[in-house]
Amino acid sequence: MKVKVISRNPDDYLRETKHDIHKVSRNYDPALHPFEAAREYTRALNAVKLEKVFAKPFIGGLDGHRDGVSCISKHPKRLSVLISGAFDGEVRIWDIPQQVCLREFVAHNGIVRGISYTPNGDNFITLGDDKTIKTWKSLVPQFGEDEEPVNTVLSKTVLTGISHHRKKPIFATSGEICQIWEESRNEPIRTIEWEWTVYMILSLIQSKRI
Repeated sequence: MKVKVISRNPDDYLRETKHDIHKVSRNYDPALHPFEAAREYTRALNAVKLEKVFAKPFIGGLDGHRDGVSCISKHPKRLSVLISGAFDGEVRIWDIPQQVCLREFVAHNGIVRGISYTPNGDNFITLGDDKTIKTWKSLVPQFGEDEEPVNTVLSKTVLTGISHHRKKPIFATSGEICQIWEESRNEPIRTIEWEWTVYMILSLIQSKRI
């Protein structure tokens, strides 16, 4: 008569201390794990997804505007300087590496619709819902001086955007009509109405130029 006895070694399944990791018994026979490759692929894919989910691409935040930001513009020669306009008419100039506000003032009565620097970076131009186009100095005013624009132009129509020429002292504004301005003049040098623009586009389409 044969008697079979199950014998277990405590060292194989018991921890030496409570801080040790629990020992897990596994059978690595490939015949018992036909989907091992598929499971490993799924684990690797989930690991990559979780790594992207928990990644931290956020570098820093520029906090200070009391209302939402409506437009921004970067300095043409200084990468560390950024200017932003808000829905309450406030304009702020930021130092990006230091993450501090260098200058703040109320530029318009209403939303700041557009901001653009001049090519040399000495001035910047803002426009808002109050139908004004204002030119400001980029330099911080001396102590005790008020924030006053260098030039103010009153537009006859609502303005929604601005874009400055890369080299010439010329900028364009958009809105009910498109206007081309020169920095030294208070009247637009050219006005383009939307009806005329649509007519030109339709003419080009009919002539198969577009």
